[in-house]
This record gives sequence, C-alpha cells and structure tokens, in this order.
Amino acid sequence: MALITISGYPSSGKSTRAAQIHDFFSSDPSPQLKVKVISDDDLAIDRTSYDDSLQEKTARATLFTAITRHIARDTILIVDAMNYIKGFRYQLYCKAREAGVRVATVYVLATPDQCREWNNDRADGKRYKHETLDALIQRFEEPSSMVRWDAPLFTIPWDDPRPPLERISDAVTTGIVKPPNVGTQITPKAPTDALRTLEHTTNALVSALMAAQAASPLGGPIVLTLDALDPSPNNSANESSVLRVRLTLPHRALTLSELQRLKRQFVAARRKAVTLGSTEKGRVEWGEEGVGRAFADFLEEGLDVGR
Repeated sequence: MALITISGYPSSGKSTRAAQIHDFFSSDPSPQLKVKVISDDDLAIDRTSYDDSLQEKTARATLFTAITRHIARDTILIVDAMNYIKGFRYQLYCKAREAGVRVATVYVLATPDQCREWNNDRADGKRYKHETLDALIQRFEEPSSMVRWDAPLFTIPWDDPRPPLERISDAVTTGIVKPPNVGTQITPKAPTDALRTLEHTTNALVSALMAAQAASPLGGPIVLTLDALDPSPNNSANESSVLRVRLTLPHRALTLSELQRLKRQFVAARRKAVTLGSTEKGRVEWGEEGVGRAFADFLEEGLDVGR
C-alpha cells in the first residue's frame, strides 16, 4: 500500500507523530489494510548506537532489513526513525518502487533548542548524549519537496496539535504508484547451465546450416532440425531429442568463417548477459528453444536478409 518515512531531529517528537498517523489509519475498519510502525525501539536499537559511526551503520542496516521484510502492497508501513541522511531516504524510495507501493515523507520540524530541552527532560532511559545530539543535528539533511524521493512531503511544526492526516491519507491511498525503473527492478539470474546450452545450441545450428548447404543450395525460409541437449520427458521418443529452428537465408553460399564470426558475436553478448540478466533489447530467454530462435534472428540480421 504505502511507505511513510518519518524524518526529523532527534527528540523532535517523531514517535508522537508516528503514533498519531498509526491511530488514524488503524481506525479504518477495512480488514485488508494493515498498519505497522517500525522504530529503533521495536528493533532494540539503543541510542548509544549513534555515538559511533560504525554502530550507526549497523543500526541503519538493521532498520533497512526490517523495512524490506515488512513492506507490502497490503500494508501501510510507518518508519519512525531520524532518517536524516538523504541517501538513506533515497534507498527507501527505491525499495518502495521495487515493491510497488506509494511513498510519503513526514518532516517533524522542531528547533534545535527545543530538541535539546526535550532530550534533557527524558526520563525513560532513551536520552542522547549532548555531543551526539549536537552532531546529529549538524549532519541532518533536511527533506525537500523538490526531490522525488522526499515527495510528497508533509512538514509538521512541533507545536501543531494535529498533523494533516487526511492529506497524508490521500497521498498514500490514492496517489500515483511509480513503476520500478531499471535501477529498482529485480533482474532474474541466468540458470547454471546457461553457457552450456548457449554453446551447444549455437554450435548445432552452425553445423546444421553447413550440412544442409552441402546437400543442396540454400536460400529463403528453411527449417533446421537440431539435436536437443536435454530431451524433455513429456515428449515422445521421436520428438524428445530434436529442436526445430526456422530462419530465412540469403540466396548465396554461406561460408563457415562468417557463420563462426556471427556465432562468436552472439555468444559474447550472451555471456555478458549471464551476469546482467538482460541485453539492450530486453530480457533473455535461456532455454534451447529461446537461444535457437534468438540466434536465428541474429543470423538473419547479420547476413542482411531482407524481411
């Protein structure tokens, strides 16, 4: 459904705003809607974690792991943390796009002096050290509605008794769900036998072409029958060991050297796709039939066959 990122200085009242937003959405009687708050307290992240940069990175990784685990299209997830680094907010934005949920940022605005006063008044054992509080305030990167990962942005002053709950609700329930882009899509990995299938199918197609040309001149549409690498158990005995590939050839003799050259180019591109999971023209099919069809199209293009 949505990811709501709470941001603000330490001890600025973020948990209070997160609770208000949680209670507002929880009042919805819809059984399909889940509302969850993730905070440092829920993950047992102590305030002393922010005293040291290494511990802080570990705490931030713990928070991101929890967000990844709970983000879903049927859940309004409220992240109650400082989220003071714009790079981390961008990381959350990318995760939301990957999950296909809406986003919103709530900036709890309070003055540094007010935060210091509230931090000193805390009696729950969750007080920041004075030097840690000052350092976090100094490093804070303020959210901006001008950047896509912070938009839509709702700024709530510390003395505002009630946040704009209806506007936040509209943003996370009826706003635009941004589709994943290349940077946020999960790319499927190639199977472990991808290179074996690639080499076998391309070699078999080149051999079949040369054998057919030796038997009679070729030209125009033809169908080549190749030996399959892994016969399918669902096919009959006569069909299980063959693969049929259709392609169109030019009306001239083909040389083994030009077919091998085109094969090397095709295999090189596919080898690169083994690690990337895609090519410039889209996703890759790794089965014998898909490789055979793709190689046939590549040969037609490389041999300048008129369509």
